[in-house]
Order: sequence, then structure tokens, then C-alpha cells
Amino acid sequence: MTFKNRVYALVKKIPSGKVATYGQIAKLTGNPKAARAVGILMKNNPYPDVPCHRVVGTKGELIGYSKGEGIKSKKQLLENEGVFFKEGRVDLEKSRWQFPAAKGNVCQKR
Repeated sequence: MTFKNRVYALVKKIPSGKVATYGQIAKLTGNPKAARAVGILMKNNPYPDVPCHRVVGTKGELIGYSKGEGIKSKKQLLENEGVFFKEGRVDLEKSRWQFPAAKGNVCQKR
């Protein structure tokens, strides 16, 4: 599975009401230094079933969103899903997705 496919597969697993950071997704794919690459993939996401709005910056910042009205639309989508905000950022203590550790995770590099 390519890096791109691993990223999209992981992001599809983020449930409504939760978010992951670009760095978290990069690390889960086995490429911990590829957070920017994850961001580029989210920006160019061609798949409507991949919820790229659920991927945020390291400190919960809403970074980039190419659909609708950009960041405003991203925030609205997240609020509608029940994501918690604190001081203008996603409250990662309450809303960070904890990927279930599974043996043989298909999203890891092989």
C-alpha cells in the first residue's frame, strides 16, 4: 500500500466528533516526519468519503481547507459533528481520535 493510500485509509477511520493531527496521521503511517505530505494530500483529497476536515494542526489549529469557505467551513463541519473547541482551537484533550492499536495494522509501512 502506498503512503497516499495509507493516509486516506487512516483518515477514513476518524469518526465523526473526533480529529487527528497531520503529525499523528504521518506517524501512524510509519512516516513520522511526513506531516506536510499529509497536509498536501488533504488539500488535494479527491475522495468525498475521506473526511479531510477532521485533520488539524499539532495544537488543534484549523489549517487549510479548500472546500466551501475554507477554514470557516471546516470549523462549521467540526462543530456540527460535536468537536470541542477551546480558545479558537480544537480541544485535543476532548476531541483527539485515539487510533486503536491493532496487530497487523494495514496502515503501517511494510
